[in-house]
Amino acid sequence: MPRLEEIHANLLDRLQEAKEQGWLGEVAAIEARLAAAEQKLAAMCDLEARHAKVHLGMPDFRTSAGRLTDSPDSG
Repeated sequence: MPRLEEIHANLLDRLQEAKEQGWLGEVAAIEARLAAAEQKLAAMCDLEARHAKVHLGMPDFRTSAGRLTDSPDSG
């Protein structure tokens, strides 16, 4: 989601510049893209809120590989 937030911020900057320069066509296009980005951000935030992340940790494969001994000369 950080990339989409970066795009949103960039669109806000471009909108500001287009308004300052009087580029009316560009303002309308950027506003449409901005609305789409805001809608996508809201959808992603909603999805993230509904699906909690669970950290399962790193699996320990030593037991399944048969390497439980601490020293190489104990076998």
